[in-house]
Amino acid sequence: MAAQSGLLAEVTRGGRVESHHLGRAVVVDADGGVVWSCGDVDAAVFPRSTVKSLLAIELVESGAADRLGLSSDALALACASHGGEKAHAEMAATMLASVGRDVGSLECGTHWPTYEPAGRALAAAHQEVCPLHNNCSGKHAGMVCLSCDQGVDPTGYIDPSHEIQRRVTDVLAAMMDTPHDDANRGMDGCSMPTYAVPLKALAKGFARFGAGTGLSEGRFRAATRLREAVAAHPFMVAGTGRYDTKIMDRFGTRAFVKMGAEGVMIASLPELGLGLAIKTDDGANRAAEVALSALLRRFGGETLCRDAADRDILDATAVQTMRNWNGFTVGELRSALTL
Repeated sequence: MAAQSGLLAEVTRGGRVESHHLGRAVVVDADGGVVWSCGDVDAAVFPRSTVKSLLAIELVESGAADRLGLSSDALALACASHGGEKAHAEMAATMLASVGRDVGSLECGTHWPTYEPAGRALAAAHQEVCPLHNNCSGKHAGMVCLSCDQGVDPTGYIDPSHEIQRRVTDVLAAMMDTPHDDANRGMDGCSMPTYAVPLKALAKGFARFGAGTGLSEGRFRAATRLREAVAAHPFMVAGTGRYDTKIMDRFGTRAFVKMGAEGVMIASLPELGLGLAIKTDDGANRAAEVALSALLRRFGGETLCRDAADRDILDATAVQTMRNWNGFTVGELRSALTL
């Protein structure tokens, strides 16, 4: 039976609603208490790339990042689903070089940059695309770095049985208080495991990621350092024109946000001790983005939005103008949450 869903977003044209996006959303505190919800938030979802920052915790908490001299922009890339722009690819290569490795160690596969101008630039220069351009190359470079630092052969690090993969998966399970095992495991687009968890457990993990509730001192320091790295280098976590970069460029450490494939979005509001998670039924990231902006506006309050410019960026991203190929306004994409 399909999980109960609610109305997250709608698209208008000519003053009429043309399309609806259904899904689920939840706001929880760091103890897992539900502050607000829409739809069945106990149903499991694959978090996909939203958990990259949680996977990077072991890289920092173990001391590997310090021993290898990884910069804060490298740590931001370890949390990224980037557009494959030149700076992204170069930083992934730099991370690998810190342990004497190169692109041949990456097991994420190859695709063209998701930022189209970067792909066109490669083609114009007659350059080949490679795994460094994969949107997950930072996460994978971080896994290679952690393996080498720990004296573990990184070959096969994408396999669930690999020692380093088991260690980062243990962090996921602890952060969400939810089993991560064979029963709920799938494979992500980059060939790393992804584990289906209740939506509210995903939100709880990010409430704790920001507030530190239930975390050891060392783990909370690692989480804080990753949040600070992403806030300092929001371009690295996504890229030109991307939602994640826009929001964190504006709010810094006040809001950590991350997209995942198939319409999954999360946010952490550290000063409020809240975690937010969204999953669209149709996998539309555009709907998750407008819904998340509406939730940030409602539950962030004056702690998040300190001035008119803060409010304006959330208002602008919760209701987005739809234009045709001539640039004419034809309607809008807007949050439809009842808040």
